[in-house]
Amino acid sequence: MTLGDELRSDLDKLVGGPWSVRDGRVVPGTDDVKLFTNDAVKLDAVYLYADLLGSTKLARDFEWETAGKVIRASLRTASTIIKSYGGEIRSYDGDRVMAIFIAGAKNTTAAECALKINYAMQKIVEPALYAELPQLEQDGFDVRMSIGIASGDAFITRAGVRGSSDLVSIGRAPNIAAKLSDIRAEPYYRIYITDSVYHSLLEGSQYDNDGKDMWSPYVTDVGGEQMTTYRTSYSWGIG
Repeated sequence: MTLGDELRSDLDKLVGGPWSVRDGRVVPGTDDVKLFTNDAVKLDAVYLYADLLGSTKLARDFEWETAGKVIRASLRTASTIIKSYGGEIRSYDGDRVMAIFIAGAKNTTAAECALKINYAMQKIVEPALYAELPQLEQDGFDVRMSIGIASGDAFITRAGVRGSSDLVSIGRAPNIAAKLSDIRAEPYYRIYITDSVYHSLLEGSQYDNDGKDMWSPYVTDVGGEQMTTYRTSYSWGIG
């Protein structure tokens, strides 16, 4: 069989065959989704993307050893917090991590997780990196992550070839969450959530101790669609 024949045969199966969709009660792992059929798991989920800011400057202006430590420290910190909140990590993409929340008050859980990541980056990660790598502070590199959160139905399927495959999430929730994590309009705000996430928040993650709403509405273009989102500059402390 030639390479062309192999490609056409694969496309016949992937494009021509029907989907086999089942509802998921847990976030599937790679082995839970078949590779060579149109197998998919449907989830009602909240997606969180945390993206390191300034990665272009990091790669351009610093040695790779420095950049590597910043990226690894940031991803490790965000991932540890995500796992502590019951989030399931399903993707790392360069300097970005993606997590899925499906249990309980999942919108509130994801929002609280984001607030703690925001705190940890400013109060724990950045001071540690500045102490060991003073050139970061000297060059004005702020160690921050931008976080996007969206909720809704998503379909998890498996893509790739044998020996080199991974899970992919299809749907508006993962797509919008990823785009919200790319917002760089105002450095003061680092967490963006959709309207549906905001209106699902429990009071403890919506208002501060003085009863003030921690989130403010923000209309922005998301993939060509004008969308009302909510953003915050708040952070939650970590003991």
